[in-house]
Amino acid sequence: MSSQLRQDPETRTASILAVARELLREVGYEHFLPAEVARRCGISEGLVYRYFPTKRSLLTRVAEDWFAEILTLEPELESVEGPRARLRYVIAYSLGVVRKEPKLTRFVYLELRPSSDYRETRAYELNRRFTGILGQAVSEGIAAGHFRADVDLRLLRDLVFGAIEYQSWGYLRGEDAPSVEETADAITDLVYRAIAA
Repeated sequence: MSSQLRQDPETRTASILAVARELLREVGYEHFLPAEVARRCGISEGLVYRYFPTKRSLLTRVAEDWFAEILTLEPELESVEGPRARLRYVIAYSLGVVRKEPKLTRFVYLELRPSSDYRETRAYELNRRFTGILGQAVSEGIAAGHFRADVDLRLLRDLVFGAIEYQSWGYLRGEDAPSVEETADAITDLVYRAIAA
């Protein structure tokens, strides 16, 4: 425990965040306790609160780090050929993200996004960057003449990510859900036919 107590602030923060994310995966937001994070890190609960003043601030930082991770889609999208394939890639990737981190997704959907200060968070900015990838892919398709020039990108974003969220709720509640591939195909087909030139 003495080596745990002597960690520099950056290492300590990384350790707390890693343990918090693992605990969230196990128990969900409702049963998440900073005291358990402290126990697993081998430090006092007060030390956790020195770095993160509230349970919400700790989990918001976990969510922000997660959004930064999922933005690795940006360089990968460059290698996907064709407007329909690029559209489907973004949709399938987004569905896959939910399947990989259901409890973190529930925290974002139920606790973080409804908050009045959500638009002031780094999580909001990172989420906008992520959803903006769809707009970028569609804009490129418009410029190449594959998609209609009058596509409302903001409405399209809401439609696609709203469908992804709605299709994910059964899974997030612990129910059976259609495969990511089937769902991605269905959403892509619907959207593509609506915006194709």
